[in-house]
Amino acid sequence: MGKVSRSFVVIGLGAFGSVVAAELARFGNQVLGIDKDPRRVATLAEQLPACAILDATDEGALREAGVDRYDVGLVSIGNDLESNVIAAMNLRLVGVGTIWAKADSRTHHRILSKIGADRVIMPGLEMGRHTAQMLNNPAVQDYVSLGNGFSVVNLMIPARLSGRRLSELKAGPGVQMLGMMRGTEYRSLHEDDPVLQTNDRLLLLGKRVDLTGFGDRL
Repeated sequence: MGKVSRSFVVIGLGAFGSVVAAELARFGNQVLGIDKDPRRVATLAEQLPACAILDATDEGALREAGVDRYDVGLVSIGNDLESNVIAAMNLRLVGVGTIWAKADSRTHHRILSKIGADRVIMPGLEMGRHTAQMLNNPAVQDYVSLGNGFSVVNLMIPARLSGRRLSELKAGPGVQMLGMMRGTEYRSLHEDDPVLQTNDRLLLLGKRVDLTGFGDRL
């Protein structure tokens, strides 16, 4: 049987892995959820196209489950660094093309990077930074880190700027305006110089320090 288009295997169906697996399936992707705990697998059995109860540290069991037919693997085993690392190595051994892995510490992050994980994520750290950005400036509605110091923010226009032209905001050289949302409507900023309304949202790209400075000036 050939590879399945848009296919993902998620190993570890705890709080993080189960949400990722269910969302990927909801988006219409082929998803295989794996956990050695039968209760976790049973909880997701109706939401995922495929589930398997097995120990991902067993390379043979992964091969038998057909994991090699999937394009992307996510290892989200928590509280067991050894199992997490071995599972990631096994995904590489069976031939999964792209491997993501969840780390619970910076040491764990370094180990996963060394063994060849394509991307290592630290949900707690990333969510903490995300929350801090929004707490620091109430105008920030959402925040996404792109790496290399760059981020995209969704910035709410305050009532006191209603009626001003967008060009009057003076974003500065380190901030690029990508577009504007008015309700559910996206507006390109290349078409005109819109008059701002309360609760318009600007989509901005830049380095964190420049975006923070611009947000503080609003």
